[in-house]
Amino acid sequence: MNFPLYIAKRYLRSKSNQNAVNIINFITFLVIVIGSAALFIVLSAFAGLKTFSLSFSNTFDPDLKALPTTGKYFSISPDDETALNSVSGLANYSKELEERAYLTFKEKSCIAYIKGIDENYRAVTGVDSTLYFGNWGEMEYNGVMGIGIYNQLGVPIDNYRNPMTVLVPKPGKGSLAQQGQPYNQLSLVLSGVYAVEENLDKKYVFAQLPLVQELLERDSTQISGINFKLNEGASVDEVKASINTILGNKVFVLTRQEQNSTLHRMLKTENLATYLIFTLVLIIALFNVVGAIIMMILDKQQNSKTLFSLGTTLKELRRIYFIQGLLVTSLGGLIGVLIGSLLIASQLAFSWLKITPSLAYPVEYNIMNVLLVLATIVVLGFISSKIASSRITKKLIMN
Repeated sequence: MNFPLYIAKRYLRSKSNQNAVNIINFITFLVIVIGSAALFIVLSAFAGLKTFSLSFSNTFDPDLKALPTTGKYFSISPDDETALNSVSGLANYSKELEERAYLTFKEKSCIAYIKGIDENYRAVTGVDSTLYFGNWGEMEYNGVMGIGIYNQLGVPIDNYRNPMTVLVPKPGKGSLAQQGQPYNQLSLVLSGVYAVEENLDKKYVFAQLPLVQELLERDSTQISGINFKLNEGASVDEVKASINTILGNKVFVLTRQEQNSTLHRMLKTENLATYLIFTLVLIIALFNVVGAIIMMILDKQQNSKTLFSLGTTLKELRRIYFIQGLLVTSLGGLIGVLIGSLLIASQLAFSWLKITPSLAYPVEYNIMNVLLVLATIVVLGFISSKIASSRITKKLIMN
């Protein structure tokens, strides 16, 4: 057996004759356990919040989305659509056309986006799951709006006698006086209301694509974007390359993450900042390990002197206390992660911590977080043990 490891394990199990040393060792071990458990729980909570936050935007965001490289609109020809239907790995696609509009009903009004969608849109995105009440409607002049707009305007469902009015500026050049009426107008009957989260609930009114194309004075080939749904297991990069080949440089194609790059960057920055803050706390806590090992060195000074007299080298003596510090931190980190895992598992199973009476605090058990916490504890334990064990000198032993 490795001699330094054998002695280190004996020291780890044995108690000191001095009660103060035992208390210091216990507190050091407890701090490591609590610190590693706290770090794991916080990382799991942020992972859950990230998934929870992205679930809102992912409802509207497709796997891939094509947007115009210049301007607001681009044209897609029947030949382009035929080519898209033959792309390997592409399950379906949906065309859309959106523009900022002025909505008014009786004496109330607001600004939102009118989005024209084709019959494939609900199959490409998860928007069906967001319907709060009503339905998507089958008639030409039906529309679905967010609950934020609905609450602001107070538009009744299926009110055919007094529909909501949608106004958009007329396209063209010259002064408004030369154009006569400066806007196009559309009467829209509300058939349903969706609810996702506050910002999205105040953003969109959905209507049929031909209706919006007519409102914006666009022909049937002009759209503002294409949403793509991929087959399960399909390569995103390969499908993206195929779409770029077909549509050329008139569009750029974004993945789901690229569609919300700002949100992703913000979540990653917050996660990193939290990890660094808790790591700093662990660094401060692991100074206790240095102190505990030094106390152990002083407590076992006579033992070290005996071992040295029997032929143990200074390098081996340092290695004994280095291994002991590494065992303490690794074992404490392992127990801390185990405790954290049990707490996260209980939250996932029983939802005992809630944001609202009906919404449990989102957490996510991720094996990468387990490895990250253990790696952090081991690295910090390695450094602190190395610092403490380096205090052993021949002069210290022989005194």
